[in-house]
Amino acid sequence: MEQKKFKNPSPRIKIVQKIYNSLMNPDSIIEYPKNQYKKFIKDVVSGTLERSDLIEETINIHLLNDIDLKKTDRLLKIILFAAVFELLFKHQNPKKVIISEYLLASEFFLEKVQIGYLNAILDKLSNAIRKDE
Repeated sequence: MEQKKFKNPSPRIKIVQKIYNSLMNPDSIIEYPKNQYKKFIKDVVSGTLERSDLIEETINIHLLNDIDLKKTDRLLKIILFAAVFELLFKHQNPKKVIISEYLLASEFFLEKVQIGYLNAILDKLSNAIRKDE
């Protein structure tokens, strides 16, 4: 079976790249080139950066014994924060879709062990944040 080739990589990959770039170069302006997901990418990137304190607080409340954010790999933390932002503020996106999309995107940035860990954390967190789904 032939795999489809995507012209545009997953918007979640772009989100992770833009957040990472913004954290590494705080004075740089985030540019959003024309893309079918431009508004979504911009919403999630700016929302994640603006609400990072709330996101961190949410993670600490629900995962106090599961993760130490001070010792967590930067890319894993970025992916986690963006996913939590979506879980908190993008209710039109089902939690299973959010988790699977970020797990797919994480394959570009993380090792298998980290992806498994991310999956477990997102699963636990999504059940705490979105009990009704």
